Amino acid sequence: MSKEKKKRNPFLKVLKVILILILIVVLLFAGLLVFLSVTEYKPADEETITVVGTADKEVPTGETVKVVSWNVGYCALGDNADFFMDGGKMVNTASKERVEENLDAVISFIKSEKPSLILLQETDVSSDRSHRINEADSIRDAFDGFSSTFAYNFKVAFHPYPIPPMGKIASGVMTLAEYKVESAERIQLPIPFKWPVSMLNLKRCLNVNRIPVEGSDKHLVLINLHLEAYDDGEGKIMQTAALKEFLEKEYAEGNYVIAGGDFNQIFSSEDADLFKAQEGKWAPGVIDVSTFEDGWQFLMDERTPSCRSLDQPLIGADLDNFQYYLIDGFIVSENVKVSNLETKDLGFINSDHNPVVMAFTLD
Repeated sequence: MSKEKKKRNPFLKVLKVILILILIVVLLFAGLLVFLSVTEYKPADEETITVVGTADKEVPTGETVKVVSWNVGYCALGDNADFFMDGGKMVNTASKERVEENLDAVISFIKSEKPSLILLQETDVSSDRSHRINEADSIRDAFDGFSSTFAYNFKVAFHPYPIPPMGKIASGVMTLAEYKVESAERIQLPIPFKWPVSMLNLKRCLNVNRIPVEGSDKHLVLINLHLEAYDDGEGKIMQTAALKEFLEKEYAEGNYVIAGGDFNQIFSSEDADLFKAQEGKWAPGVIDVSTFEDGWQFLMDERTPSCRSLDQPLIGADLDNFQYYLIDGFIVSENVKVSNLETKDLGFINSDHNPVVMAFTLD
């Protein structure tokens, strides 16, 4: 009997070690879920946004106003980068020095355009992926005299996926105006993901700024947006429907309405074959403009791609066969007269998106 016990002992010891390791993994995973649940960003459907700055001008009528919209790729998705979510390999896509270089270039370009309104997407405030650089503060400081608003759409205390993990992410959509922003609000968009995936995904929103119009009781309602990217398509549809309802409501109340940003979709009024998605590459959705009421203007510049694929770095790639997209632009109410729209071809050096510049006049 004693000999049999001795023979079984090595097996029992190995089994015990395995069970302990399994228990540790289970406890760690459970602990991670608890941590993510406790720290999860849970915004209300509507929230007031603090307006920073002292701009006090009203938007004039009959004068040309320029607006720039740009997904700056958290200043870490320059021409050197690919990204694992788009078929690439990188998680950490830029050194701190490269992030600072990209940020400086973004600020320099915007200043050169001399816009009165600025819509930025993927602006980090405290993220490991951009080395905890507060990009929003740097941009705000560069445009002294502008009003500014910021709305989180990605806030995770620790993102464990992939390996190495992305870590802390705090990012959002930022709007700047040389006019007085009378009020601003964050409007939550539908979230297509279920728990627990929803804890680690973006909580996409509309950053709505209400700017008084000179000589009237109307407002320019300026909406900054970044719609769903990595869903099965249903998220884009739900979010676009929510956007449509909001736009039409604001216009019905007599306001001037401009929505700009990264739609992650092409308007059905554009030629989808110009930058058709190659097999195996990420493909944008399509916004059916016929579902909107008559009079709305859907504006994208077909001459220049607004986004490039991140399945590989741009440096050293075959540029003639590279994947580009047309997904950034504006939706504008009919009482706004647009005189010019141009996507500036910056070669995707400092971001995976090109900026879109629009000139308009309020009738």
